[in-house]
Amino acid sequence: MVKRFIYNKKVAPYVFILPFIIIFLVFFISPMVRTIIMSFQSVLPGITEWIGFDNYTRLLGDKVFIKAIMNSMKYMIWTLILLIPIPMLLATVLNSKFAKGREFFKSALYLPALTSVVVAGTIFRLAFSELDGAVMNSIIGFFGMEPIKWLKSAGTGFFALLLLACWRWTGVNMLYFLSGLKNIPDELYESADIDGANAVQKFIYITIPQLKPTIVYVLTISIYAGLAMFTESYMIWGGNASPKNIGLTIVGYLYRQGIEKNAMGYASAVGIVLFIIAMTINMIQLKLNGTFSKEE
Repeated sequence: MVKRFIYNKKVAPYVFILPFIIIFLVFFISPMVRTIIMSFQSVLPGITEWIGFDNYTRLLGDKVFIKAIMNSMKYMIWTLILLIPIPMLLATVLNSKFAKGREFFKSALYLPALTSVVVAGTIFRLAFSELDGAVMNSIIGFFGMEPIKWLKSAGTGFFALLLLACWRWTGVNMLYFLSGLKNIPDELYESADIDGANAVQKFIYITIPQLKPTIVYVLTISIYAGLAMFTESYMIWGGNASPKNIGLTIVGYLYRQGIEKNAMGYASAVGIVLFIIAMTINMIQLKLNGTFSKEE
């Protein structure tokens, strides 16, 4: 009876997706619902009290939280500016029939993504150390410049954080674009050659439009990754307390409130705001690029 039920054509699809549904409910929906509830509470060790919208009201006047949002937004915007066009161009070059050693360069550019973010962050913290013998100070010293306290200034600290992001993720995004390029029919480029189109024109009028699904995917995950960044900042500054909060992110602020200060209710409100911001930005960009438009 049970076997006949499982192998029933109407029931079988639901049996196959049941593990996903269970995992989704247990590890996503349940924590999300619990977080929403906690965001309206004051949650301290052994004490839980309903306080309504007090956590959200407090957020509006929290200057440190506003700074964390600005830091995360700036990081997200710059990673979008750098980690979409540059990997796309690299993928286009490597996909060219004139490219030499493409397998070597693909492996070399992807290799940083295999490095633990903890190890990578530690290496960059040492490279951007304020010591005279640190890598970056040695480089600028070669040009006659004085040593810089890289991680104590907002501008140079953000540069170190952005450089780490580019170093780790350029190769990953490049592979996404390479896979998209493989799906573009060669006949389109051959027709363009017959019409006398140059390389720039083919890239603008053929490559970019044909890569739209890949661009949308990379853009979507990059927005989330930019807003959710935490470990990189934590490792570069050797903790969650960067000078004047120049490296503090939204997730870093959530960690500070929830783990370091044990204010889980307030941290939950921070998490809900982060979720709303990420969803809103992604919904807007998906709407603007036509993903949600109805086919006529």
